[in-house]
Amino acid sequence: MAGSDREIAANLERAEQSLEAARELVTRGYYDFAASRAYYVAFYASTAALLKEGLEFSKHSGVLASVHQRLVKTGKLDREQGKELNWLFELRNVGDYGVTAHVSRQDAERAIRVAESFLRVIQSLLREG
Repeated sequence: MAGSDREIAANLERAEQSLEAARELVTRGYYDFAASRAYYVAFYASTAALLKEGLEFSKHSGVLASVHQRLVKTGKLDREQGKELNWLFELRNVGDYGVTAHVSRQDAERAIRVAESFLRVIQSLLREG
């Protein structure tokens, strides 16, 4: 059963809110948290795209694996976007769990750009059908 339009829209809204939060956090110097929010932009966008295909997951690993299987391997997303999603996930792990390792300003700013681009591609994909 495909995800409802309401669930898809809710995930896209959370992605947009996460993008705004990431931008705010980076301007305040909270690079670890900005990177984490940037990852969630891509995560919520991915969740929306997978819901459109009738797929729902409870774990991040399931979402990531399914994006590669259902969207990258089928050509709906290009390989670079798959790599960027993985990079955002790895950076989020540094931001959330790196006790002594931290996300740099440059990486946080890049993460926001990557996340915004990823979101726009998913939105376009969802509009196409």
